[in-house]
Amino acid sequence: MFPVELGQNISLLLIAVSAATSFLTAAAGIGGGMVLVAVMATVMPAHALIPVHGMVQIGSNAGRLAIMARHVDTRVLLPFVAGALVGAGLGGIMAVQLPAGWLQLGLGCFILYSVWGPAMGAAKRSAAVFTGVVSSFLTMFFGATGPFVAAMVKSLKLGRLEHVATQATCMSIQHLIKVVTFGLLGFAYGPYIGLIVTMIASGFIGTLLGKRVLLKMNDQLFHKVLSVVLSLLALRLFYQGAQSVL
Repeated sequence: MFPVELGQNISLLLIAVSAATSFLTAAAGIGGGMVLVAVMATVMPAHALIPVHGMVQIGSNAGRLAIMARHVDTRVLLPFVAGALVGAGLGGIMAVQLPAGWLQLGLGCFILYSVWGPAMGAAKRSAAVFTGVVSSFLTMFFGATGPFVAAMVKSLKLGRLEHVATQATCMSIQHLIKVVTFGLLGFAYGPYIGLIVTMIASGFIGTLLGKRVLLKMNDQLFHKVLSVVLSLLALRLFYQGAQSVL
């Protein structure tokens, strides 16, 4: 059922982490994907990390979307999808990895500006296209670009349920495009299907629990928590980027 190179104990650990990180994203709006990929990176074979993480994230985000579908703000979806197709295509054909340090510094700047800067306003469609291109390009290398997308969604000034639902929709689309691209490039998902399915199932349980916490918040508290979490993630990117550059 589980990949031979991981074994039962490591696989069970990943299943538990999937539930915990889905709870985090459902309750706070962001953060679970980055935590999950960080844990997976310590135990997964390098070639399988990004595509398997992408498959699990499709399930996690689709679970949030399924229980919050009526709250999705559809205004940015088409521009985001158009950008995501371009970004994933470019990322898929890249033969070398971009300088990680400068990318992390740039992402940190964008996230902080989006969190604390002015609302997107009339520029929301062009910003959605830009976010789709850049985040989908980067996710082919780094896996978890949720904070980048969350910063764009946050600038729409949506309610807490609308934010989580719209974010889940964008990320479901992005990860779907990514895993299809990896499949076309030759990655074999078969040996990991058992692990992927059980991680998705545990993630859905975490999502249901996280939604209960989300419903107890008001919009003002949600956005304060989201701003703090995004800012901390941006500072983490600055730290990692500075270590690489200096």
